[in-house]
Amino acid sequence: MLPHTPSLVDAENVREGVDAALARHVADLGDTVAPFGTDADPLLDAVARMVAGGKRLRAAFCWWSWRAHGGRPGTPQAQALLRVGAALELFQAAALFHDDVMDGSDTRRGLPAAHRAFAARHHEHAWTGDADRFGESVAILLGDLSLVASEQELAAALRAFDEPEATAARAVFDLMRTEVTVGQYLDVLAQALPWGEDPLEDEARARRVIRAKAARYSVEHPLVLGALLAGADEAEVAACREIGLPLGEAFQLRDDLLGVFGDPVTTGKPAGDDLREGKRTVLVARAAALAAAAGDDEAVATLTDRLGAPDLDDEEVARLADLVRRTGAPDQVEALIAELAGPAFALMEARPWPEPARGHLVALAHAAVDRRA
Repeated sequence: MLPHTPSLVDAENVREGVDAALARHVADLGDTVAPFGTDADPLLDAVARMVAGGKRLRAAFCWWSWRAHGGRPGTPQAQALLRVGAALELFQAAALFHDDVMDGSDTRRGLPAAHRAFAARHHEHAWTGDADRFGESVAILLGDLSLVASEQELAAALRAFDEPEATAARAVFDLMRTEVTVGQYLDVLAQALPWGEDPLEDEARARRVIRAKAARYSVEHPLVLGALLAGADEAEVAACREIGLPLGEAFQLRDDLLGVFGDPVTTGKPAGDDLREGKRTVLVARAAALAAAAGDDEAVATLTDRLGAPDLDDEEVARLADLVRRTGAPDQVEALIAELAGPAFALMEARPWPEPARGHLVALAHAAVDRRA
């Protein structure tokens, strides 16, 4: 959970408004699938579960950027802006359905990931065919359903804005979806390329993946969307980009740390899950580089050979996490987070944003970077 989440995403009923928009969309989806009989009901339930969770961080960044650039509550545009937030959440749901399949994740927010849940349903009913293939196929379709829903919400929301603002926002949203898709490919490619031969290049590749797949769509694009829909000028939008990209990268680096050292109670994932999945993150690349610099060939070999090994058990995952910690990589990633976030925080403090928007944006940024889940 984000630190101080209630005061950050509940203020001005942002969470309530986004949740209401999502609930309406799920209800509409229910009406759409009803003619197909009850066989499609599990799809509806899975979408509803996915969008019911989440921090609403992207929606909150979008809302408070809109407010910072002149958006006013209580207007038709305010209601539409909440639907833009819902579109961001639905796009996030699509990315998570697909990401869990590609990563082979077992859990999502403390529950079985969709592809695992549908594979278990296949087993339970003793259906024919391969259960895992069935589960993965359904999860891909769930991601597609969520992507369609995201497009529908965005299109409906943009009708409330003037044409120049709507066109500019549409271009950013389309760019965001393309970037994340390409970033997902780069992530898949990174998992397939040789690993451990050049730790410095491994880290550089991991940072390229972060920027394409996560950094811009987590913070930068929501900030820019809010600003554009409020009619911000080019200089104001550029400032949002300058602030958002490093914050987004710091946000994802925090995820890398939590993926190895996070508390399962708060992350909803098993301890060391990134090590089980073999994610080639900045953290593990930095650990390998530091081990190589120290002449610790055994540590380098362990990180290269055992990361993501199919026979990893809990005890070895714990040993791998301890090895990563002993290299000093976590402290260096913390320093990198500070290096990225510090100037961004300073830029935010210097912006002439009115209150309460300014205070909420600064607090959201700190919560995103300093979170423990």
